Amino acid sequence: MPPATSPAATRTRRQPRQRALPTLKDGLPRPVLARVESLPAGSWTGEHSHPWAQLSYAVEGVLQVHTATGQFMAPPERAIWVPADLPHEVLTAGPAEMRSLYIDAAALQGSPLTQAQGCRVLDIPILARELILAVCALPPDYDEHGAPGRLVGVLLDQLAQLPTAALDLPLPTDARLLRLCEALQADPADRRTLAEWGREIGLTERSMVRLFQQQTGLSVGAWRRRLRLLAALGPLEGGEKVSSVARGCGYASASAFISAFCAEFGVTPAQMFAKR
Repeated sequence: MPPATSPAATRTRRQPRQRALPTLKDGLPRPVLARVESLPAGSWTGEHSHPWAQLSYAVEGVLQVHTATGQFMAPPERAIWVPADLPHEVLTAGPAEMRSLYIDAAALQGSPLTQAQGCRVLDIPILARELILAVCALPPDYDEHGAPGRLVGVLLDQLAQLPTAALDLPLPTDARLLRLCEALQADPADRRTLAEWGREIGLTERSMVRLFQQQTGLSVGAWRRRLRLLAALGPLEGGEKVSSVARGCGYASASAFISAFCAEFGVTPAQMFAKR
């Protein structure tokens, strides 16, 4: 199972499948504009930003969004919220069905979504899913004062209430800690101790542990565990057996992997990837 990689490494490897960004020089034609895409494996967009917010929803496949502060992953029935003007990259390791909503800032006035300082992953319940798909079926010039506009309003109300899912991997800002994270991303199975890592990056073990928790909100051990489990999402979505994925993540047994997966994400792998 391939480990998580840095955006630069991923960009180099996936360049032949770069996605074209829509040209919207005059802004959005309506408060919400939908984009429907069937993406081949290895699709990516270079770093970009736009003056509107974006909701990227995974119907099938696993979407990844990379920013300067972390990596965010959306398996099926999850979505990634990207605030306006935030530089980001969008990646897909395997084939994916993607539904994007571009949302004008004026349509979000007073919404809790505007309080988010960065990206976040959202759980998408059935009602929100059906609303997203219905809005994606509207023409770009839908009647915003008629039934289509009211449908969009209901969708925006639902999006404001969606719970956040712990499917992100926050990155520290300290350059020494970033070296640690990049090394673990390149080799999640690295067995070096915290003391050995501290000597490697030039920090005492105590300082490293304190600073890492302060900047990411996770302990080094919890961050490494989440890294391994997030790396498992793509193979699981692709149909790889749990026992094989567990071994690739460094777990001694499928049961140990499932237990860790459930503790981290609140569901088993089978539940996360069950087809609705």
